[in-house]
Amino acid sequence: MNILAWIVLGLIAGAIAKAIDPAARGGGLLGTMLLGIVGAFVGGSLYTLITTGTLALTTAGLSLGGIVVAVIGAIVFSFIWNRVAGRSAI
Repeated sequence: MNILAWIVLGLIAGAIAKAIDPAARGGGLLGTMLLGIVGAFVGGSLYTLITTGTLALTTAGLSLGGIVVAVIGAIVFSFIWNRVAGRSAI
C-alpha cells in the first residue's frame, strides 16, 4: 500500500474510532491519522490471528472491510493505551 493510501486509511479509520470511543480524544489531525494507521496494524494482525491461527504483523487494506478492521483495531489500541497510561474513559 502506498503512503497516500496509508494516510487516507489512517484519517478515515482514526476519525471513526474517535467518534465511537469516548476515550480516544485529542491529538488533532496527526493524532487521528496515527491512531488509524496503528489501528490498521492491530486490526490486521488480530484478523490474521483469528482467521489463520498464526500471529503475523499484517495490515488492513484500503477497502470497506479494511476500514472496518482498522476501526476495530484503533478502538482496541485506544482501550489498551488508556489502560496502560492510567487514563479513564470519562
